[in-house]
This record gives sequence, C-alpha cells and structure tokens, in this order.
Amino acid sequence: MTHASSVISASSTRPGSKPWLTPAWAGPLRFARRASASAALLILAAGLSGCSKLKARDLLNKGVAAYKNAQYDTAIEDFKQAKDLDPGLMNARLYLATAYASQYIPGAPSEQNVRLGTQAVNEFKEVLQLDPNNLSAIDGIGSILFQMAGTPYDPKKFEESKSYHQKHIELNPNHPEPYYWIGVIDWTLAFRGNGELRAAYNREHVNKQVRDDDALPPAVRADYVSKYGALVDEGIAYLQKAIQLKPDYDDAMAYLNLLYRRKADMVESANLKKQADELIDKVKEIKQKRAEQPQSPS
Repeated sequence: MTHASSVISASSTRPGSKPWLTPAWAGPLRFARRASASAALLILAAGLSGCSKLKARDLLNKGVAAYKNAQYDTAIEDFKQAKDLDPGLMNARLYLATAYASQYIPGAPSEQNVRLGTQAVNEFKEVLQLDPNNLSAIDGIGSILFQMAGTPYDPKKFEESKSYHQKHIELNPNHPEPYYWIGVIDWTLAFRGNGELRAAYNREHVNKQVRDDDALPPAVRADYVSKYGALVDEGIAYLQKAIQLKPDYDDAMAYLNLLYRRKADMVESANLKKQADELIDKVKEIKQKRAEQPQSPS
C-alpha cells in the first residue's frame, strides 16, 4: 500500500467523504489543541482566583483599619466586598458580623437597630455553616441574642442565647465565661418571673402588699418554685463552676449572690442569705486588691 492510500484508507469508504482533506495526524492535533486550551483556561482561572484573594485580603485590611477608627459603614462595605471576592476568608465574615454587632444599641426599638442585630446574628450563622465549631461566631451569637432579648423582653431569645453558651462549653469546658453567661441568663429569667409574681399578688391584695425584699407568700412561693426552681439551681451550679475555673471572678460572684437570694425566696434558709452577703464582701475585697495593683503603662 502506498503512503497516500494509507492516509485515506480509514475514511475512503464513507459516501461523500473527502479523505484528502483529513490527514492521519489531524485527530491527535485537535486533541492537543483542546488540551492546551483547557490548560490555559485553568491557569487563567487560577490566576484570577489568586488575584481575587489578594484583593480580598487588601479589602479586609482596609476594613479593619476603618473599623478601628469607628468608621463602621466604610468597614462593612470593605468586609462585604472581601467576603464576595473570597468566600473562604473567615476573618472577613467575622469582622463583618462584629461590625454589625458593634453598632447595635441594646434596647433601642428602631427598625434599623433591630436590623443591625439581626444582620450580625445572620453573618455569624453563616460562619458556622462553614465552620460549625468556630468559637468566635458561637460567642458572638450568644452575646448579641442576649442583648436583643432584654428590650422588648423575649425569654425565647434568652434561651437561644443560652444554647450557644452551652455549645461553647461542649467544645471547650475549661472556659469560665460561658458558665457565667448561663448563670446571668438564668438569674435574668428568674428575677423577671419573681417580679411578675409579686406584681400579680399585689394587684389581688391591695391591702396586703408584698415588697421586693419581703418573703414570698406561701402560695406564690409554690408557684415560683414550680416555674423557676430548676432554673435557679442551674444558674447557681454554672456560676459556681465559673468561679471554680476562675477563683477571682468577681462578676460571677456578684450574680451568684443574686441567685442565692432568689433561692431564698423558695426555701426558708438564713444560710443562703449569709452566703450571699459573704459573696458581696468577697467581691469588694477582690475589687480593692485589683485597684491597688500598679497599672501597666498603656
């Protein structure tokens, strides 16, 4: 067989074919061209991705500078652009959530303020979708929900806040702060409930009012124990744990004192009030020692 016949033999039998236009090396050449084009696209995509990540980090740095200067609107825009350019840049997401949270004013009823709090929570939750164990996001949600739960009073938000502090404890049981915050939330709910029960009793007993520092009447006490007894016990246990982990934790001691007083509304116990008073003395002692320590230069 001649060279020409070998070149055209594969296609000469197809009706209407033009074998002299299809040399034997054309197929491999087309494949090589396609492979080269694909490689070029991959290199281009990698280059663009690298450029996007560099630009995202530059925007993150600019946003951090603006944030530190309290230019929150500028910082938010920088963080949002950085997040869009590099969705995996976790610090951009965390700073964006924190910038929203920093502008939230607890108790302010405006729609804009509520929106800031909600945006902070949503951004932190997006972080948890990528990194479920991110403690900064977990603590951020717990903190902002606590602030949002106070005014208007929303016990469900308090409980949701508590769930994030419990999540922190599951991940790191040696941090005292989440134990403290659970104790604070339990006291907040128990204190609110105590006040509501006293107010209801006073409305029905106009001539026999119960002051805030009076013992609860027996019927009211039974109701209080039923609704808040477990909550008070939980709060006491968590605050005791916080103090165990951080023996000079004066804020935890202050709230433990308050919960001992709520517990004293449930049971007749002079010892509980004595423990509460001792904690107040301990807090004063710690604060005094702290004030006497030489201040480090700023």
